[in-house]
Order: sequence, then C-alpha cells, then structure tokens
Amino acid sequence: MAATGPEHRARITLVGKPGCHLCDDARAVVSRVAEELGVTWEEWSISDDPALAEEYWEQIPVTFVDGRQHDYWRVDEARLRAALGAGR
Repeated sequence: MAATGPEHRARITLVGKPGCHLCDDARAVVSRVAEELGVTWEEWSISDDPALAEEYWEQIPVTFVDGRQHDYWRVDEARLRAALGAGR
C-alpha cells in the first residue's frame, strides 16, 4: 500500500467508481462509521481522475484516513474505527 495519497480535506476518503459492488459495500461502512463518530468523509471516483485510475484501479475501493492509505478492496469496520481513534 502507498504511504500517502492525494491531498485530503476529510478524515476519511473513499476512492472508488460507479457500478462497483465492493465500493457500494465500502460506502455503506464508511458512511455509517463517519456518521456515528461525527467525522467528515468524501468520495472520489477513478472515473473522474486519470491519475487516480492509474494508481488505484486494481485496488478499489481504497480508503484513506487522514490522508494515509488505510485499506483496499474491503473496509473492515473495526479497523476503520480503530484508525479513527474510536477503538481504543
């Protein structure tokens, strides 16, 4: 996994694409956790950014926490909570 990703403004960033069932699953987890913890999240599509597509197309969905790549393919809710400081 890459150490850092694109510049992020939100605590959680989800990189995916439309029509991706794993992205749909990841979006549900990210949305639920972000809402429960009161943190911001954003979603970027590889369909809209050739550089993102080149970097991450084999790994989507990819999640970043505070600008650092956190997970890819699937989002583990417990790991995401821990990365946000809620699992301690």
